[in-house]
Amino acid sequence: MRKQIIECVPNFSEGNDMHIIKQITNEIEKIDGVKLLDVDPGKSTNRTVVTFVGEPAQVIEAAYMAIKKAAELIDMSKHHGEHPRMGATDVCPLVPVANISMEETIAFAHKLAQRVGEELNIPVFCYESAAFSPERKNLANIRAGEYEGLKEKLAKAEWKPDFGKAEFNAKAGATVIGARNFLVAYNFNLNTTSTRRANAIAFDVREAGRTLREGDPITGKIVNDEHGNPIRIPGTLKGTKAIGWFIEEYGIAQISMNITDINQTPVHIAFEEVCKKAAERGIRITGSELVGLIPKQALIDAGKYFLRKQERSVGIHESGIIQIAVKSLGLDELKPFEPQKRIIEYLLEDAGSQNLVKMNLIDFANETASESPAPGGGSIAAYMGALGISLGTMVANLSAHKRGWDERWDEFSNWAEKGQYYKDALLQLVDEDTRAFNRIMDAFGLPKNNDIEKAARKKAIEDATRFATEIPYKVMTLAFESMEVIKAMAEIGNPNSVSDAGVGALAARSAVIGAFLNVKINAAGLHDKAFASEIVLKGNEIQKNAIQMETEILQIVNAKIDA
Repeated sequence: MRKQIIECVPNFSEGNDMHIIKQITNEIEKIDGVKLLDVDPGKSTNRTVVTFVGEPAQVIEAAYMAIKKAAELIDMSKHHGEHPRMGATDVCPLVPVANISMEETIAFAHKLAQRVGEELNIPVFCYESAAFSPERKNLANIRAGEYEGLKEKLAKAEWKPDFGKAEFNAKAGATVIGARNFLVAYNFNLNTTSTRRANAIAFDVREAGRTLREGDPITGKIVNDEHGNPIRIPGTLKGTKAIGWFIEEYGIAQISMNITDINQTPVHIAFEEVCKKAAERGIRITGSELVGLIPKQALIDAGKYFLRKQERSVGIHESGIIQIAVKSLGLDELKPFEPQKRIIEYLLEDAGSQNLVKMNLIDFANETASESPAPGGGSIAAYMGALGISLGTMVANLSAHKRGWDERWDEFSNWAEKGQYYKDALLQLVDEDTRAFNRIMDAFGLPKNNDIEKAARKKAIEDATRFATEIPYKVMTLAFESMEVIKAMAEIGNPNSVSDAGVGALAARSAVIGAFLNVKINAAGLHDKAFASEIVLKGNEIQKNAIQMETEILQIVNAKIDA
């Protein structure tokens, strides 16, 4: 249901000729569903870092096309720059951003690496999480010797590339492709101008910690172990690098941190730990600053963390959760923080799209009442389901904040969070149902001039019709499941809002019945009669259970109203 999103950050060995760079990035922008976020050329390094995001299949297609174009335009035998490098496309990491696991991202990295190696005849090494052996996890190990030592390196058995032939490609060099966690550049604002004190806090928290010294922790003599190696005191935050500096623009010291694994150390945990260590040194964190972009889930997690600390319901809309995160982390202290420009998923949204759920109520009603066949009953059924569970969620949130029920906030917060899940899923299906209808229309519009075209058209119609049957079935399933929340709120929720739970039950039941009408009419057009029969049989059962659940909820509601 939810889109999988990955980020790709290829580094190309050209930082001076913008004509070449533009030709490479043009290849990325040609791919539908991919959004180019940043192009950062460096003259002295003679290297350009490009950042783009999208769904996995489109991203690896864009990456392949960019790598291919770079191999055509960049001649590594003539390349000079300050940054270590070994290929026209030096390194190309894939980063999981939303609704995709690292394991899935690794599979896409290997797929890209195989295609580059086989089709472009470029030796490819896989690194970080995509590495096939421990010694290849570290990029520096793979790149040792750089381009100049590549020919000799490829001749060694232990440096046989993971994909492609062990042959020196003088023009393109070699490419390193991998998968790594999202890196967050995150700064903490201090109420001091002392770089030394900022560094002290940075050393307290960064994973590498600090070197153990005698006496003064900064200037004292380094303490070595029995082998003569410096002894280190590890920091408290895993997967982080940090240093202190003074920012003249703001007139304050900052701790500049790179969080290399936000799953291991989320931004809110880093913030809390830095606040703690700063306080131990008599310093206060006045706010923080995100450099670049961040996945939405990182701020959702932060917002929920701070809401729970306040003993408030986390079952609110994501915009409210993100606002709590921004204020709690002080992300807007130095300058306004605009989620639409800083959250990756929001940047991917098509501002020009005519999504039904983005319309106001009047426009939605007018669009439905127009001569266009979509949106139709399926979209309306999904929207009724979303409205029904929205009422149940409202009751949960009102109950979480009811005077005298303070000790029950977590109980109702959990119900509200579950309600938000159903609401969001059903809202997504409002547009999905219209897309399903359009897909059928597109299939019927395919050419049928010969047997091959006729067969392809027939299959496309069948696939589209099956999809258009499955979407309202999902609406049925989610709307019925959401009635569990509504029933609970009728039973144990704020009694002053019991009528709202009753209306929610009516809307949810109507959503189930309405969606089932669409299941049946679309299933009737399927050639796969076994599937059609099975989904209608399941739909009948869900409808029966939903009607029964509605009856039970209304009995509870009326009993409380009439008492």
